Amino acid sequence: MTDNTIYQFDIQKLNGEQISLSDYKNKVLLIVNTASQCSFTPQLKELADLRSEFPGEDFEILAFPSNDFGGQEPLEGEAIAEFCEIQHVNYPVFDKIRVRGPYAHPLYKFFADKKENGKLNSVPRWNFHKFLIDKSGLITDFYYPFTKPMSSKIKKQIRRLLAS
Repeated sequence: MTDNTIYQFDIQKLNGEQISLSDYKNKVLLIVNTASQCSFTPQLKELADLRSEFPGEDFEILAFPSNDFGGQEPLEGEAIAEFCEIQHVNYPVFDKIRVRGPYAHPLYKFFADKKENGKLNSVPRWNFHKFLIDKSGLITDFYYPFTKPMSSKIKKQIRRLLAS
């Protein structure tokens, strides 16, 4: 049987340090591909507001900058960190990755393949595509970029997963 959780993947912090997504076991996660120069970039602040609405250890947002759409993430490493600090980001932002196509990060290849994740086939069509992960590391849902982080739809799902 294959592991259909996100915990099998390693990710890289902006400082180059590798960590495992298993570090986030027992947390509800919202995983988002971001960009600093997109019309959806104001969602960085909305994501911070969402993070603040669910204080404590059981909910986290994980942001993955990507330049896959319209060249809207020209920044790298420390420049991404500085931009996020100006935006008052209060959640982890990881190193820039590819989120679609043959060079996509393994996590995003996993999201795109129902045979792997057991739930859905979902490839981001643009920046700020969101994946909701339950406390056991399973994908439960996804949201297109136009679904704002503070939407009642997303908050209701997070509350439900936190209660289970």
